[in-house]
Amino acid sequence: MKITAVETTVVNAVIRNWICVKVVTDQPGLYGWGEATLEWKTRAVTGAIEDLAPFIIGQDPRNIEQIVRRMTRFSFWPLGAIGLTAVSGIEQALWDIKAKDLGVPVWQLLGGKVRDRVRVYTHMRRGKVDGHVAAGDIGAFCDAVEETVAMGYDAIKLGFVPYVAYDASPSSVRHVAELAAAVRERVGENVDIMTDFHGRPDSIDAAKAYIDAIAPIKPMFVEEPIQPGDTPAMADLARRVDCPLATGERLFTPGEFAEVAQLRAVAYVQPDLCHCGGLTGGRKIAAIAEAGHMGIMPHNPMGPVASTVALHFDVATPNFVIQEEATGIVPWFNEVFENPLRLQDGAWMVPEGPGLGLELNEKAAAAHPFAQEVIPATEAVLADGTIANW
Repeated sequence: MKITAVETTVVNAVIRNWICVKVVTDQPGLYGWGEATLEWKTRAVTGAIEDLAPFIIGQDPRNIEQIVRRMTRFSFWPLGAIGLTAVSGIEQALWDIKAKDLGVPVWQLLGGKVRDRVRVYTHMRRGKVDGHVAAGDIGAFCDAVEETVAMGYDAIKLGFVPYVAYDASPSSVRHVAELAAAVRERVGENVDIMTDFHGRPDSIDAAKAYIDAIAPIKPMFVEEPIQPGDTPAMADLARRVDCPLATGERLFTPGEFAEVAQLRAVAYVQPDLCHCGGLTGGRKIAAIAEAGHMGIMPHNPMGPVASTVALHFDVATPNFVIQEEATGIVPWFNEVFENPLRLQDGAWMVPEGPGLGLELNEKAAAAHPFAQEVIPATEAVLADGTIANW
């Protein structure tokens, strides 16, 4: 069996272009799907996929580890977010091909099933593009959270913290404390609440001030309380607060996660299978996390292929805890691909069909062609004009 082509289909979902990767083989009707979505870098990633194709055309797609090494080592230059995202989309498609060829679901190739359901969490109004409610209106914010939980979720991730730099004003911290307390009172103790700082604080002290304000509601975790990459600083912060921390969506390699594990910097790691080398990289990161007594919660606000890949990974990963999803980001989320995502009692059910269980609806995809995405990060500007972390 040989790879004959690598193709991309781009589907615009307003704030993201889903980059769907198809790896084609010389076996009639046998191909695989992956996703290489990277916010606001669509043209760069599709170009990187084209650049990687000559490294793998003619190779046996079932030799997944070897093909990953061809893409990463033959590239010579270290691959950053764009290059590794391209690798990840191709790599995922290889697992789909191999599992289809063997007639088994992808999770079976990852070691087999270790759980019967995959717990998920969502965002406000399931990530709906126009579903955001400003944190300044506590009543409306709580209404939207309650509405989301009523959709069938028992866990939700929210943004409590404003754009901030090196200091946290007392009034801002007080408002965050009041907002968090109001949300907890509205949903009760049986709904897990997590909050994403997006690395907005530029100082450990500012991050700590906001974490201390939120800690009384016992969040499941605080995500990216400071910018990723400075693992010693994250570990320092973790020792100062009474709240579990999480990070990982902007870390890409096993080496980066090894440092996180060694320093016990967080309670949970959040690799993105569309950026960390796909399932090959994800499995290595999961093993590192397990050795460091850390749970794994894959990052995933992307499209149906990325979500399905994460589902198969979660089914077979022992230290998996909960899966991020944004299946409500656009109303036609489940129309572009036939996919096995089935929500029941706050969890996805385990797929049993061969491969990933995906099939593209070309007509539905064509209805949402590439377009320049809306870039919400441009809103991250402080009152004095300073550009903040989104």
